Amino acid sequence: MKKEYLLLALFVSCAQPKKVDNFEWIGLEVTASAYNSVAWQTDSISPSVAAWGDTLKPGMKSIAVSRDLIRRGLTHNTMVKIDTFPDTFYVKDKMHYRWRNRIDIYMGVDVKKARQWGKKKLFICYAIPKDTTFVENKTK
Repeated sequence: MKKEYLLLALFVSCAQPKKVDNFEWIGLEVTASAYNSVAWQTDSISPSVAAWGDTLKPGMKSIAVSRDLIRRGLTHNTMVKIDTFPDTFYVKDKMHYRWRNRIDIYMGVDVKKARQWGKKKLFICYAIPKDTTFVENKTK
């Protein structure tokens, strides 16, 4: 019962953005895990540099997305609301090609916190600029 209320609240917030009205908000269920900027989880040479070249720092509200989600519009710097967090996150990193319908929430260098988070199915809302949506629909 609690999950249904959470879903309803999330989809209502997706449908009615309050601060940003030039975006279309899209809801999606994904599998979420957490990751850290440590050499053994990312790149041993530059673990704090994300796939698009952003430097990740502890405390940033950043996520990595599976590449199938990039094709759905979750591209670099897309705003994302995650149902268990009050903050807005931004897409800053890409995941390995093997993952599908998945996000990784950046948790700095706190490996213990990331492990405690674990893996969960949850709902996100992401923002697509209305101009882009209009152009895509017009060309189809």
